[in-house]
Amino acid sequence: MPSFVSNHTQPLRILLFAFLLQGCLLASSLAATPERPDNPGASSEPTDFEAIESIVKQGIKDGKMPGAVVVIADRNRVLYRRAFGQRQVKPTTEPMTVDTVFDLASLTKPVATATSVMKLIAEGLLSPEQKVSDVLPEFGKHGKDEITIGDLLLHVGGLIPDNSLRDYRDGIQNSWKNICELKPIAVPREKFAYTDVGFIVLGKVVERVSKQPLDQYAQQHIFTPLGMSETTFNPSADLKKRTAPTEQRDGQWIKGEVHDPRAHLLQGVAGHAGLFSTADDLTRYGQQMLSIAGNEESIPFPKSTFKMMTRPRDVHRASQTIGTRTYGWDHRSPYSSNRGDQLSDSAFGHGGFTGTVMWIDPDSDRVFIFLSNRLHPDGKGSVNRLAGEIASIVGANANP
Repeated sequence: MPSFVSNHTQPLRILLFAFLLQGCLLASSLAATPERPDNPGASSEPTDFEAIESIVKQGIKDGKMPGAVVVIADRNRVLYRRAFGQRQVKPTTEPMTVDTVFDLASLTKPVATATSVMKLIAEGLLSPEQKVSDVLPEFGKHGKDEITIGDLLLHVGGLIPDNSLRDYRDGIQNSWKNICELKPIAVPREKFAYTDVGFIVLGKVVERVSKQPLDQYAQQHIFTPLGMSETTFNPSADLKKRTAPTEQRDGQWIKGEVHDPRAHLLQGVAGHAGLFSTADDLTRYGQQMLSIAGNEESIPFPKSTFKMMTRPRDVHRASQTIGTRTYGWDHRSPYSSNRGDQLSDSAFGHGGFTGTVMWIDPDSDRVFIFLSNRLHPDGKGSVNRLAGEIASIVGANANP
């Protein structure tokens, strides 16, 4: 009898063990299935990205920046997320952390201003072909009445790159009057000239059409819906505590206040600069753009508007094509040394004067973020080439 029972229960035990093992493997597989995180925190740090550490640490050693935060993600996962060096070296030292708040400088242009403009276009309240003077009649002086919304998004409206700081010293209303009195430096669409003025005008367009200041409109319609809770103009006292400082102004370190002098005189809110954010919030933005490209999301605008925004367009100087831009973003232009040489042709991105870089590559399903305060403490840092090296690593190790 014992022999009979042993001989017949053994196969049952084996089957039971196999069933349990299969169940464990299935549970493990389900647990490993990537989901878009509420907080993009965990980092798998593939060995393909090992070279990033030495690049960033050498940059810190060479004085290119005091520290940096680097994030690489796909639409569902954070693949790499690290902080390096210091976020502050004077008057006291503070270590860089992944939740450091950065002055994004010109990343304000695409993330806040152009995204707001494109949302208004998606809602039928604006058109790229629309004359700016249709929205802002006072702007259409001195031949500026032929400039379109699309021209300003591409920096081909013929506006001066920057007008005098004197034009901003008598308050916001007088600053706008002075911009309206500017004369163009070129015929619209004939010359690419990267211009802060053009995006200040676009910020005013958003305000006039939406009847909300740019900061409020972007907060309500872009940042809050995307869960970007630490992205804002004029950061709160709590956010200022972990903001990376830049240089000094009037003998005080600039920390939690915009570095750009024109945005500062415009009380911290302008279409060209003034936005502050963290690497995690920008990751959320980038992942959302990838999801829209993959037909998975339609906030803040649908794929048709996304395609309109990110389609490369030739820009010219002296009747020669000198590169490509998209609506609000760089693509391949004299300003795109920070994109490296391995991202796909679908990649679009931008840099900021303070040492910030972001590239989004739909074809390769990648977001690349490099945030630094390269101006701290002496204004002599330089990070575009360094960021481009890392972007090349990202592109070389991206999905086909």
